[in-house]
Amino acid sequence: MVCKMSTFIDLLRQHHQALETQYSSQLSPDMRKAIYVMLMCKTPQQRQSLWACHHCEHHDRTPLSCGHRNCPQCQQNTTSQWLARQKAKRLPVEYFMVTFTLPFELRVLARRRPKAMYQLMFIVTSSILKDFATRQGLGKIGFTSVLHTHSRRRELHPHLHIIVPNGGYHPQRKQWRKGKQGYLFNEFSLAKVWRARVFEAINKHPDLSLANLKKMPTKWVVDCKKVGQGLPALKYLSRYLYRGVLPDKDIIFSDASADQHNVTFRYKDSTTNKITPRTLPTLEFLMLILQHVLPKGLQRVRDYGLLSSGAKKLRLIIQLLLLPIHDWLKPTKEITTIRASRICPCCQHKMHCIGVTRTT
Repeated sequence: MVCKMSTFIDLLRQHHQALETQYSSQLSPDMRKAIYVMLMCKTPQQRQSLWACHHCEHHDRTPLSCGHRNCPQCQQNTTSQWLARQKAKRLPVEYFMVTFTLPFELRVLARRRPKAMYQLMFIVTSSILKDFATRQGLGKIGFTSVLHTHSRRRELHPHLHIIVPNGGYHPQRKQWRKGKQGYLFNEFSLAKVWRARVFEAINKHPDLSLANLKKMPTKWVVDCKKVGQGLPALKYLSRYLYRGVLPDKDIIFSDASADQHNVTFRYKDSTTNKITPRTLPTLEFLMLILQHVLPKGLQRVRDYGLLSSGAKKLRLIIQLLLLPIHDWLKPTKEITTIRASRICPCCQHKMHCIGVTRTT
């Protein structure tokens, strides 16, 4: 069975050697690992799944996907499973999305020490939200943080989207404390604390330093907006979690796909709200995408407090507390992993996977 190759991976395969020659010093070990597994994805060199049709005894082999989180060909099922888990965690309250953006001047630190800088962003933002909730008497809160590293133009633009239910739980009183209608936290106060704590954390970190910065950041942006009951925001975040930085459908080749020196892709401009094309030399385009490869071991989605995996019983208690007000708890199907299946090309019956070959 022949698998259709991703446009990005096809470009990577054609220009791999030139990329290594021109950008050798800028390619990190994590980038090289990502390149290797993506080039192997769904190829004969990869392990293969064995399929059999019990109706007509037809057999076939399919190269396995690499499963890398930056691969545009993989992780579609992972995205749907994550969204299903988040839906099951939702509480019947108003939700907000808080976005903490790393200032432009500090992005050089994210480029040089991505793992340290991104870990720092998670730690600082979680402490800020917990402290603000404590000051407002909300008790124990919960939230989900998602790291995005790119802007719509696919430039390096690290920011954290955080989905927060508006309220908190008092364990002593066993009560749900509802937040103010249409209000979570003050954006300007969040930005001031965000600035102070980032500087403090960088100064204390052994691998990060402000000494070599040409200019200190002056503009710190924190956005806090209402997102209804959270589902639209979760769907928005799920699109960018496990499907690569740029969908293949947004990659356009100049001159009717004949130009081998430039690549054009499209994006939605945030100012004009219109679809805008951007053209780059092919190698520059590949580096633009590869700079968003996350370091090994860095978890880009994290659940805290009431939304963490260890708070399942507590979430059920909160849902029961809110049940008289909201008819929220409905019979739901248990989240299960979807088994892979294929249709037999000979008789159109379902084929079954009978094994996986080993690599030699």
